[in-house]
Amino acid sequence: MISVICAAAMAAATMPVMSMTALAADDTIKIGVFEPQTGENGGGGLQELQGARYANEIRPTVKVDGKEYKVELDEVDNKSDKTEAVTAAQKLVADKVVAVIGSYGSGVSIAAGPTFADAKIPAIGASCTNPQVTSGCDYYFRVCFLDPFQGSVMAQYAFDSGYKNVAVIDQIGDDYSTGLANFFVKQFQTLGGAIATEQQFQTNQSDFKAILAQVKAANADAIFAPSSIATAPLIIKQAREMGIDAPIMAGDTWYNQTIIDNAGAENTEGTVVSTFFDENDDSNPVATDFVKGYKEWLNADKKRIENNGGNDAIVGNSALCFDTYNVICDAIEAGNTIDGEALKDAISKIDGDYVTGHITFNETGDANKDSAYIDIAKDGKFQFLKIVTVGGGESSTEAATEAE
Repeated sequence: MISVICAAAMAAATMPVMSMTALAADDTIKIGVFEPQTGENGGGGLQELQGARYANEIRPTVKVDGKEYKVELDEVDNKSDKTEAVTAAQKLVADKVVAVIGSYGSGVSIAAGPTFADAKIPAIGASCTNPQVTSGCDYYFRVCFLDPFQGSVMAQYAFDSGYKNVAVIDQIGDDYSTGLANFFVKQFQTLGGAIATEQQFQTNQSDFKAILAQVKAANADAIFAPSSIATAPLIIKQAREMGIDAPIMAGDTWYNQTIIDNAGAENTEGTVVSTFFDENDDSNPVATDFVKGYKEWLNADKKRIENNGGNDAIVGNSALCFDTYNVICDAIEAGNTIDGEALKDAISKIDGDYVTGHITFNETGDANKDSAYIDIAKDGKFQFLKIVTVGGGESSTEAATEAE
């Protein structure tokens, strides 16, 4: 079993207790899992869902007021759609969940935030990186870094790599894609770089030839294209087919083996991404235990492998979702409560070591994360390149030695 160390547990005696009448008659506590299981972001949502399922299997109970309760996952599909997200959130409220995990995709998280806040149900996003998720929403937290940081990290990487004229491709109406692109552009220009062209595409677009023709004409020396798992292989393949050999960069969503598998190893060679987690980093013993156990769990069931994209590579959002579940359980036990307001306060006091690193929250509900992995596609898989921290500090190693 993964050991999660949480200093907040020491505060249990000082936190309020909710009446156990709020629990289900069968002594079950429900945690909502608010993820896209279908739609454009369905692939990433399923990977997050599996992280929560594994965590629930490892830790199926919590103790409140000295009594053990079963934790049941209440899974809803927000369908990668902002309108459907509100409907899914309302179902979780009606189901009387005590807390919510999710979502993969900032737009649906932003849309559902007011519903959870009005019901006083704390929600924790695993990988929704847009600042608006938690801004002005007291009941939303997140365990990942934010797009302003991620965009700055990738802009710094691009500039330090000698790229001076970068093309940007992002998706119209997608809060994650446009937000990350904007933060990248701002920082890259601040550093002295130029934006060769910025092209935008529609949701569910599959033909990028016209956009890529503009990129090619602009003579960009690199491309930054934050987008979904489904879109990424299309952009990569079509760019290479058109003779565009400029390096391609993206954010955390591209740290996914399915992108390499679908675009082809040769086409993705040299693609650089930022990510929350790297399964090859053995410096964290909590993470090492997780990697071993999660791979065994994935390989024990063909459906789990299918939901993971057809392989057992561990993506950052699965690890983050595992952490999110444990943060909620730790807060329930530390606060000795399932009351929404009290649980929110208990979450805000979390201070512990988890799979993706040490987690505490600031006053906005964002995790205090100051570093990101940068990985590069090499020989058909993503391999560790460096860790970048706020303030410019970084550690690096030869990518080929970090993954087999």
